[in-house]
Amino acid sequence: MLEIKNLGYTAEDGARILHNVSLRIDERFTAITGPNGGGKSTLAKLIAGLYDPTEGQILFDGVDITHMSITDRARAGISFAFQQPVRLKGLKVKDMLRLAYGKDKKKVDYCSFLSEVGLCANDYINREIDASLSGGELKRIEIAMALARGTKLTIFDEPEAGIDLWSFQNLIRVFEKMYEEHQGNIIIISHQERILNIADTIVVMRGGELAEVGPRETVLPKLLGGTTREACDVLLGKMGGSNA
Repeated sequence: MLEIKNLGYTAEDGARILHNVSLRIDERFTAITGPNGGGKSTLAKLIAGLYDPTEGQILFDGVDITHMSITDRARAGISFAFQQPVRLKGLKVKDMLRLAYGKDKKKVDYCSFLSEVGLCANDYINREIDASLSGGELKRIEIAMALARGTKLTIFDEPEAGIDLWSFQNLIRVFEKMYEEHQGNIIIISHQERILNIADTIVVMRGGELAEVGPRETVLPKLLGGTTREACDVLLGKMGGSNA
């Protein structure tokens, strides 16, 4: 269970990106949505330990992880999948899957993890994670790594980006399988209705604050109702500004 108390983040240039965010996450799938620049990705990076909060507290399974390192959070069972996966020249796909698996590395089932994301192991396990891979291939490999890790909490920052040739239905099936096998919580940052539609809880962020939090059945109809331009833009991902 993740508990966020009065969390805030101010950038080095003095810009206040996140303000007084309090949230409890204990559902299977939680989707965080809202206009670009609303603080979604910043909140995810604070949870993962990529940013250090300037105020507030983060508790994971009752343990204060507010200023814990990324490595220690990973050991505690938190993993993060970037919107734009990092290219790592010199490292092969099989190397990253071994690291992600973290158990008996001789028993890594490369074929199983890669086939779940629509890739053939024979074609990819010896590929380097470099510029030779497309953005969509990198995204799928990162999702395969998340499957291999099987952590208590997995955070996906816009996982649908770059996978236009791979159906949403397959992506959703991967999320469902992760939960079935590991019973961990999944946080997904997304504008996409098809992803919001599988969430147990939807969190709407705007201007660095929580605009609304509630069950999908309550929040999603308001976004789909299209009563405001912003509601439509949230789902289509058309709002301008940074991707904070």
